[in-house]
Amino acid sequence: MNLLTDEEFDRLFETFEHTAFRLEVRDRYNAPSEVESLRKFLASEPEDLEDGGFQDWLDMVKAATAEGRRFARVRVVSVPMTDYSRHGIAYARHTNAAGDDIRYLTRDRARAIGLPDHDYWLFDSRKLAWMHFDETDDRFLGAEIIEDPAAVVQHNYWRDAARHWAVRRDDFAAEYDK
Repeated sequence: MNLLTDEEFDRLFETFEHTAFRLEVRDRYNAPSEVESLRKFLASEPEDLEDGGFQDWLDMVKAATAEGRRFARVRVVSVPMTDYSRHGIAYARHTNAAGDDIRYLTRDRARAIGLPDHDYWLFDSRKLAWMHFDETDDRFLGAEIIEDPAAVVQHNYWRDAARHWAVRRDDFAAEYDK
């Protein structure tokens, strides 16, 4: 397994031409940049979009979408949702407003339609970045570029199936985030 450096991974978001899609399947991500915003969310404290560089992500998404490039994600979540998933759905309203179209699927539905149990980014429907995590503490280890054409086609199929069945963030939140 050959993982990208942080710089190589970041460059994927700067260089894609048309679309960047992510499938997120974990109920928790141990991201150091999210520790403070998650703590504030759980304590019902006011949000600070500057926590952990979140505003930088929003600015990058806004700039990309202003250029005509699109971000889309489908998040697979267990019901009832974990604290991390509830935090994610709360912050997704900002990300959606910036131009990152985040939608949701229940884990049961994702299994029923045969989605994989790993996260990935798919850039321009042709560059697959398989995301690796430490299974003990949910920490992101890095992304691996997969060049096998059959694997890329399969991940495009999964993207299309996920997008077809996924529910818009606002609709999902109204039904499940209670």
